[in-house]
Amino acid sequence: MSDFLSVPFYDLLAEESHVPRIRETLPPVLEGVRRSILEIGAGTGLITMSLAEWTPAEIFALEPSAGMRGVLLSRLSGRPDLLERVTVLPCDALSVDLDGEPVEAVVMINVMYALEPGYRKRLWPVLASHLEPGGLLVFTWRGGGGAPAPRPLRELHSRQVGRHTYTVSSEIVESTEEAFKGRYLYRVTQGDRVVSEEEIVGHGYRPTWETLREELAGAGFVQSDAPEGLLALRLQA
Repeated sequence: MSDFLSVPFYDLLAEESHVPRIRETLPPVLEGVRRSILEIGAGTGLITMSLAEWTPAEIFALEPSAGMRGVLLSRLSGRPDLLERVTVLPCDALSVDLDGEPVEAVVMINVMYALEPGYRKRLWPVLASHLEPGGLLVFTWRGGGGAPAPRPLRELHSRQVGRHTYTVSSEIVESTEEAFKGRYLYRVTQGDRVVSEEEIVGHGYRPTWETLREELAGAGFVQSDAPEGLLALRLQA
């Protein structure tokens, strides 16, 4: 799996990008889910906490990154009412163990780009094995798919925190049909002075819809209704 994320920046920028929209569109998709949810790539817990508010279900929040997981656990520590209902899993998604108990739903928010094609193909059957018949798989999806074209460095987001400005910029160095190489620059400035800077270079993936549909169908999933920006599927009984 690949990742472009800088932990100190994550919450600041997510709250100005995908998270508010997910909080609007995801709850109706999860209507009726009351027993259990597996969240793949829980990150710092922004969506995890929302899941716990939308549904009474037990939540298995899987996050391999120790840094992200630390923030998630800190967030949970301030919510003693959730400590018995949210289990934080440190493992990789391919090796998740739910004690043989199938879940009602699997949720993946802003995770697809990090899944290498070979990994992704192995993941769908694993997720299917952890879902009950008719269970729901839902994840963020940009219509059409395909990797973005190469482009120069440009600013994506910026937030002010006290006297400091937190800015993330990115460029697409190269791309093929599905994969792209990206360079992300995380910078903290005070006026014209650079306080800190972190550069992350890695690969991301955006499969075409035709590729994704074939993979999901092969694992037993059938497309269901979902708002724009989300893809929902049901596991065939």
